[in-house]
Amino acid sequence: MIVPAPAPVVPEAVAGVRDARQWGEDGWSARVIKSDDAEGWAVEMRRDGESEPALVQPWRMAGDSPEPLGASAFSALLRQASAVLQRQTAQRQAHLHKQVTVRAGDAQWEVTLDIVPDEYDPHALLEAFDESGESAARQKVAADFRLTAAAARAWIESDFRFSEGD
Repeated sequence: MIVPAPAPVVPEAVAGVRDARQWGEDGWSARVIKSDDAEGWAVEMRRDGESEPALVQPWRMAGDSPEPLGASAFSALLRQASAVLQRQTAQRQAHLHKQVTVRAGDAQWEVTLDIVPDEYDPHALLEAFDESGESAARQKVAADFRLTAAAARAWIESDFRFSEGD
């Protein structure tokens, strides 16, 4: 008999909690924790419901104990954690979306490749846009298709068809 693995434990949201070591509001929580890799303290910022923190960084000491959290510290941590998530999203988007501009025939074309990381059918969508921004062709290709200017130009010049082996 197969027993499903338990879901990851997600810490309880601390919305509205405001004390020296925990602070939560607007779907985020900050928690001061003992640092694993060094003597001292760290603070983690976690979006409510997420199993992993978006940000973990060293936390300031006030004598022998960690400095208490407060509204201004929470706001600064929230800005940092939000910036980290924005960079991760931009990096992921850059990995899944490629774009080249080529001249083919008498026109300039924008060709995009959007990778669809589907668990069962990973693939990519290759699409060409004419100078007016209208989609001229769209084709499903392998997820590992390499979009280069030469490949885009060849695709356009062959009336948006790939020969066998491409």
